[in-house]
Amino acid sequence: MNYEDIIYEKSKGKAIITINRPKVLNAFRAKTLYEMIDAIMDVWKDNEIGVLVLTGAGEKAFCTGGDQKAKKNKSKDDDKYLPVGQYVAQLHYLLRNIPKPVIAAVKGYAIGGGNVLQVVCDITLAAENAVFGQVGPKVGSVDAGFGTAYLSRIVGEKKAREIWYLCRKYSAQEALDMGLVNAVVPTDKLMGEVDQWCSEILDKSPTAIKVAKYSFNADTDSIFGISRMGLSALELFHTTDEAHEGINAFLEKRPPDFGKYRK
Repeated sequence: MNYEDIIYEKSKGKAIITINRPKVLNAFRAKTLYEMIDAIMDVWKDNEIGVLVLTGAGEKAFCTGGDQKAKKNKSKDDDKYLPVGQYVAQLHYLLRNIPKPVIAAVKGYAIGGGNVLQVVCDITLAAENAVFGQVGPKVGSVDAGFGTAYLSRIVGEKKAREIWYLCRKYSAQEALDMGLVNAVVPTDKLMGEVDQWCSEILDKSPTAIKVAKYSFNADTDSIFGISRMGLSALELFHTTDEAHEGINAFLEKRPPDFGKYRK
């Protein structure tokens, strides 16, 4: 498959999927997610690959979630794809269930759905310029699944609620302090650090690592049910004036007026 929105590379037991939309801070559209899913399936079946790395093109962003402009201005090409939410759910499933460790290599912004993406990965290595946070309530949206329930397992419920209710941005060091990432390194040394972690993993028993990953997952796999239920509710919510106000305000670069919906 020829990819337009991602770069897919394999070398020495490692696969790298790079979201290649730097002009929009690596925000994803349906096509992006479709291509990522296709590449991950190839990684899954390739017995020469022991680690998957997920990253973003350029220095400014890992991923900033859904592309709101693409969502607002659908093209005829979009008709052949499922809604973005369906692909997000499938992508989360694959990242958690592929029997190989997944490392998120984060430079710049990991915001919204991009932050949830790195949360779902097994390990996150962050550059010093990395910035993390959620924006859903600012634009009339929420990740009612791994972005909330699983995030609270990682950073604790109080911090997870703060992240979602206030929509603040957090530095790489703050993310490390709260347990959101595994390590922080100088920005120009990030991929070198990723190579080192991959090398150490590739020296280990792949079967033991697979069993360990599934064992870790067992305690939180029920979140998939919550996620699907949340997605169904969100699809209904996105048809409301309240949700439209959030998206329109974002595109028009103005503060949203949610006060009239507080009943």
